[in-house]
Amino acid sequence: MPERMKPYLPTACLALLIVYFGVQALTGQRGLLTGADRDAMLERRTAQLQSLQEQRADLEVRALYLRTDNLSRDLLEERARVVLGFADPRDYVIRLDRNAVTAS
Repeated sequence: MPERMKPYLPTACLALLIVYFGVQALTGQRGLLTGADRDAMLERRTAQLQSLQEQRADLEVRALYLRTDNLSRDLLEERARVVLGFADPRDYVIRLDRNAVTAS
């Protein structure tokens, strides 16, 4: 390396670091230009959280009614029908072919 370039070497390294950090500040994972993406992701995650909270509340209510001290006969009967495949003799049961439903 020529002698007259040596004084410029630290300045060039510093300039490259400034350019690198400038590019990262604009386009990096937390950069200024990715704010819209973060906002969209936040909205999606907020909606997902709301949905999960509603599901949890529903499951907590169902679990409360299935405990022995608060047993709900209707809920117990519904769960027995779904899980065990039982039906009341007075019920009308319509069976659907799953393949025909998914093909349409």
